[in-house]
Amino acid sequence: MNHRPRLPFLVIASLGVAALTSCSGGLADDTATASTAATTTTAAATAATAAATATTTTTTTTVADVPPVEVRAAVAAVGETIEGIVATPDGRTRSYHLYVPSALPAGPVPLLIALHGGTGWGVQFQRNSGFDGLAEANGFLVVFPDGVGTGAQEEDLRTWNGGDCCGAAARKDVDDVVFVDVLIDEIAGQYDVDPLRVFAAGHSNGGILSYRLACELSDRIVAIGLQAGTMGIDECDPAWPVSMLHLHGEDDTNLPIDGGIGPDSIAGVDFASPRESAATFAAAMGCGVTPDVAADASNPDLTITDWAVCGASTEVRFVAVAGAPHAWMGHTPSNPAASPAYQGLDASFEIVQFLLQHPRTG
Repeated sequence: MNHRPRLPFLVIASLGVAALTSCSGGLADDTATASTAATTTTAAATAATAAATATTTTTTTTVADVPPVEVRAAVAAVGETIEGIVATPDGRTRSYHLYVPSALPAGPVPLLIALHGGTGWGVQFQRNSGFDGLAEANGFLVVFPDGVGTGAQEEDLRTWNGGDCCGAAARKDVDDVVFVDVLIDEIAGQYDVDPLRVFAAGHSNGGILSYRLACELSDRIVAIGLQAGTMGIDECDPAWPVSMLHLHGEDDTNLPIDGGIGPDSIAGVDFASPRESAATFAAAMGCGVTPDVAADASNPDLTITDWAVCGASTEVRFVAVAGAPHAWMGHTPSNPAASPAYQGLDASFEIVQFLLQHPRTG
């Protein structure tokens, strides 16, 4: 059996701010061709993703003051996806797709908020990421909300308002931070959600919103994990420290790892440098000024930047991946026209592993 290489676990702090693909409309390179084709994900639809990620080895990680957490590889998502809606203060009715595993452990459980990329939608990211199979294997809830789009019903080319990007959500100044806050309340009213283990994860535009949530909703969001996002707001002044894992491909031509307008970007946004955004985020989380930079001995494609001294056992990590484009690593892109995803790392597994090891401890 071939095993995908695992990221080494470091007690560190590093940040990554990367780039997005589609902020002004059009297809992100991980999304399918029509968001109106969204349907409920079933066990059969996710079995292929589970099989693809089942080759991932389980890894135990440790962090100061937190017992080791063993993360199991994804399995078939045989639980239930519940379609829901919530009303937000701006008068909108927002939709979401909540995956509930077939069995949950006793007591409060983690909640992962999984944010799709620009022009994607919740069910698309559920299929593309396989987070539901990891939730089934590890006993946590995962919700896939839908962004705001174009058209009369705002259902086409959905995006998130991460600040300076993206698309309809940014143009309409949609308050997605409030939406996520309301969504957490909605789910916590139905299930026993552990407030010390509420996490956000996102791809591209969803990664940009993840950053904003860490900065502006830190009383609810404990840690974030993302690929190919960047900081889209001018200031980050969290009330609580938030841990973060950021993965970014060095061959991302939608949102380049050094920022700017990528040659394959349709957003028209001059993105902040992910590397510089990493330092900004690390400083906001009370990390040391000088990061450690090291290559991964087990996978020469990985360069890991860590700010090693942060407050409240917070960790921030930025991983640059040589040869990786914009597509969600380790999985098959939803859009058949997209470049093949880098297969040397499973973004979903790495993010879940990092998040579950980073509950709020005080």
